[in-house]
Amino acid sequence: MRHVTIVMSSMLLACGLAQAQSQDAPAAPAQNAPAANATDSQGPTEVVQTAAQGMLGELDKNRDAYRRDPAKVGQLVDKYLLPHFDTEYSARGVLGQYWRNATPDQRQRFVDAFYHSLLSNYGSALADFTSDRLKILPSSVKPDALTTTVRTEVKRGNGDRVSVNYYMRKTPQGWKAWDVVIDGISYVNSYRTDFGEQIEQQGIESVIKRLQSGEKPGAISKQTSGGKKS
Repeated sequence: MRHVTIVMSSMLLACGLAQAQSQDAPAAPAQNAPAANATDSQGPTEVVQTAAQGMLGELDKNRDAYRRDPAKVGQLVDKYLLPHFDTEYSARGVLGQYWRNATPDQRQRFVDAFYHSLLSNYGSALADFTSDRLKILPSSVKPDALTTTVRTEVKRGNGDRVSVNYYMRKTPQGWKAWDVVIDGISYVNSYRTDFGEQIEQQGIESVIKRLQSGEKPGAISKQTSGGKKS
């Protein structure tokens, strides 16, 4: 069984998306928070750290209000995290071969529906993040590197630590995350399998509509009706 809450919350923490068995969620490191938004001059580790710290700084001001109104959490995700997550590149990986056959409209609707489904189903977990759950490990990136991995460890409630690694790519807007790997399990690869089964059976419109209806992405692989779509 995949770790639903940790993965989902980690992707949201990294800039938009993620899945864990445990109900514990990762959080930002405890250092003094720098400016809220990372710039294109920051390295990948600093991007993850700055986005997480900006998010936590706002949550710390009034956590009770965010617990009462999860929609407020969504506003923080849009402000601090989403700008540093490459939603389209991630969606291309999730859809795989089906991305090529999708229309531009379907691609955009899938990106929007997928992100909002993740946020509506798992975003409220962010309101309980604390500064002692996430440890960002030291790393070095070559000046000419176009991709890298930001390695972190998340502490669960029982004290165990889980590896949570953010796959990053350099874009014209700076470093952005596009995948999260939890204990060796890739979020992109996992959803590609789930969504691929549904698309093969009923078409991409079925997946988009199920996400738009608020269904949890992890349930998409469960068929609602038989028959293969032509």
